[in-house]
Amino acid sequence: MQTVIIVIHLMVVLALIGVVLIQRSEGGGLGIGGGGGGGGGFFSARGTANVLTRATAILAALFFITSLSLTILAGWGRGPSTIFNTPAATTPAGTPASPSAPAPGGSVLDQLKGAQPAPTAPAAPQVPQSQ
Repeated sequence: MQTVIIVIHLMVVLALIGVVLIQRSEGGGLGIGGGGGGGGGFFSARGTANVLTRATAILAALFFITSLSLTILAGWGRGPSTIFNTPAATTPAGTPASPSAPAPGGSVLDQLKGAQPAPTAPAAPQVPQSQ
C-alpha cells in the first residue's frame, strides 16, 4: 500500500512541477525563455491560465493528501516508546539479570538510582618490580 502511494506521490510531484513551469510569468523574474513577463507567452489565452491555476491547486491538494497518507502509514504500527516501562532483561536460564532490581513503585528517581551500579574504588596502579 505504501509503495502505491509513493508512486502516486511521485507522479503528482512531477505533474505539479510541469504545470508550474508551463504557466506564464507575470513579470519580475525570468520566465522559461529567459525573458521577462512581457509579450506573448507559450499560452496566452486567459482561459488557459485559469485551467493551469485550477490544475495547480488540484495537484497541490493531491500532494498534501499523499504526504499526509505516507506520514500516517509510516507511523501506523508504531506504539509509544518509553525507557521507564521496558521489561526486565533475563538470562538464558530465565532468572533476572540483576537480582538487585528496584521494587516496582516509588518515584522515577528512586527507580533510576536503584538501577545504577554501585561505584567501586579505583584499583591501585601496578608498578613493575625490578629484579
